[in-house]
Order: sequence, then structure tokens, then C-alpha cells
Amino acid sequence: MNARGALGRYGEDVAVRTLTAAGMRILARNWRVGRVGEIDVVARDGDVLVMCEVKTRRPGPFGHPSAAITADKAKRLRRLAELWLAEYGGPPPGGVRIDLVGVVLPSRGAARVEHVRGLS
Repeated sequence: MNARGALGRYGEDVAVRTLTAAGMRILARNWRVGRVGEIDVVARDGDVLVMCEVKTRRPGPFGHPSAAITADKAKRLRRLAELWLAEYGGPPPGGVRIDLVGVVLPSRGAARVEHVRGLS
């Protein structure tokens, strides 16, 4: 695994701990559909199915993790959610939500985590 992959994996681990601490149940990590893409974390928040995109950054030129969620990325996440539902039996009673967990790793100190609920 290269440095970028290790950074992403660490960010996903932080995100999973954050989501679990918030009472969510993790159903899957890195769920992939061929060339369509990947859902970083699939979780349940009560009766809501949550598809989480995790973006991990170090301070620098790439900006805040939320800047990585473009209109095209949001569209791809919605498509992946549809594919998950088709494979696993449709939406739960509470519906589906797409969230972002942004993880910023400063040069010193603990990671800063921001959980944005309901991107699209």
C-alpha cells in the first residue's frame, strides 16, 4: 500500500470509529461495483441506511475534504446507493442518506473529524 492508500485507510478507520461512537452500525466497508465506483462505508443509523463518503486530507493545497464532493461525485454516490439497494433488497423504512466524513490530519495532534449528514 502506498502513502496515499495508507492515509485513506487511516481516515476510514477514524471515520468508522466516529460513526460507531455516534451509534451507527457498520454494514460494509469499501463496497465496490466494477467501474461504477466504491462506497467507503455503509452503515445503519436507526432505520436509515447511510452511504458514507470518507475524505482524508492533510492541511495543504487540496483544501477541506468537502471540496472533493463535486456534482459528478454526488451523482456517482447516488448511483452506487441504487445499486446497493438493488442487491440488498431495497430501502429500509427510514430511507437512504448520503453522508460525508471529512478527516483532517494536522501535522501535530489528533485528527479533526467532521460528519456532514445528508449530502444529497
